[in-house]
Amino acid sequence: MTNPEISLEILRTGPFAVVQDLGRPGLAHLGVSRSGAADRRAHKLANRLVANPDDRATVEVTFGGLVARVRGGDVDIAVTGADAGPTVNGIKFGTNSIQHVRDGQVISLGAPRAGLRTYLAVRGGVCVEPVLGSRSYDVMSAIGPSPLRGGDRLPVGEHTDDYPELDQAPMAAITGDVVELSAVPGPRDDWFVDPDALVHTDWVASDRSDRVGMRLMGRPLQYRYPDRQLPSEGATRGAIQVPPNGLPVILGPDHPVTGGYPVVGVVIDEDVDAIAQVRPGQRVRLHWARPRSAVGARPRAGAAGWPFS
Repeated sequence: MTNPEISLEILRTGPFAVVQDLGRPGLAHLGVSRSGAADRRAHKLANRLVANPDDRATVEVTFGGLVARVRGGDVDIAVTGADAGPTVNGIKFGTNSIQHVRDGQVISLGAPRAGLRTYLAVRGGVCVEPVLGSRSYDVMSAIGPSPLRGGDRLPVGEHTDDYPELDQAPMAAITGDVVELSAVPGPRDDWFVDPDALVHTDWVASDRSDRVGMRLMGRPLQYRYPDRQLPSEGATRGAIQVPPNGLPVILGPDHPVTGGYPVVGVVIDEDVDAIAQVRPGQRVRLHWARPRSAVGARPRAGAAGWPFS
């Protein structure tokens, strides 16, 4: 339910800003991926700070630059994720903390020094019209509320009677150092001459990365069966697909539901959110979360124990 009076008026969006919640699960059989916040932890923390349920929508801002004016009444907000130096009417307040904003005041985010995505939560949630049960925008299918533009008004929902339990949450700072990710081997690591090259290479995030997937640059992996074609298989967030050029792509929240490129490994769920904060040009190292099985002993994709559905 929305508050009929209070809204956020978008004055500027920065490079890219979209509304996101926790996505639309259970629709892969219809060709619709889950989508949802790229950094789920930052999204949930922002909601927690303003006493929202986890599934309330926030604004996901890529590389800062968002400017919004509060209209129709006072609100409580929280900003998490990449530290974009948030301000209200030019006065700074801390990332990962709650801030009271009065009617007419302006919220501004600068460019973060490290990290990529920042989350703005408002008490009551952002209550744009849901599509297929979610307020998330999927960049691949263009399903959901459109990316924000100057002049948009985002209605604010009615909040619960619970008042925020925290006014600040200590969190480890996002740094510009090498990002370390753990991955489960397979299910198609036997399609590569040396699948361990994945974990022996210092990769660099490409500037062609987006919410569909993070593209890596480095020493290409070589196909063991260059003339064979892999039938299309179910895909999951965190899957490391390797197209014929040998350069891995780690699938993001707006990934396709199926894919025909072999998957050399799958980033573990605990590390998936870190991918959302990797900037173009940043180094990425992968590690096996457990030893690889012998070639030929691998279960097929979709079998029990593999996260494909």
